[in-house]
Amino acid sequence: MNRRTLARRAQAGFTLIELMIVVAIIGILAAIAIPQYQTYVAKSQFTRAMGEAGSLKTAVDTCLLDGKTAVGVAAGECNPAASASTLLTGAAQAGAPAAQAGINGYPTVALGATAADTSTVTAVLGNAAAQSLKTKTITWTRAGDSGTWTCTTTADQKYVPVGCTVSP
Repeated sequence: MNRRTLARRAQAGFTLIELMIVVAIIGILAAIAIPQYQTYVAKSQFTRAMGEAGSLKTAVDTCLLDGKTAVGVAAGECNPAASASTLLTGAAQAGAPAAQAGINGYPTVALGATAADTSTVTAVLGNAAAQSLKTKTITWTRAGDSGTWTCTTTADQKYVPVGCTVSP
């Protein structure tokens, strides 16, 4: 064999050490990226659930201003028309299709006796929510005296966006 043939044979592929270095680098990147991705998914799920529960604020305000203080579908009752969510657990309130255990759930609306009393919309995370969010609650509370809404939660601060505070 001449020198030229040996040079071609030496450059035919990667050495074992080069391949091991590449695998090690990929492993390190994956070890950092996977937890960050899981946190990102949990944040987006929390924000979605917060919005789904928060969408009922307008319906609650309308009901209270119309003098409706009981949740239901009969005349004179408030039907907040909550939608089922795959991220929530909780039974349907009057007028909504039944929740399917392990699949979906509803936020719960509790109205004050008058518009001047406190009302709440509470969502309990579960079903398809990230494991770190399951059983955590999001509560929108309406101050009856001012009509302003505040959001509190039992979730970890790292998942909570601006506009909601972590309750102790």
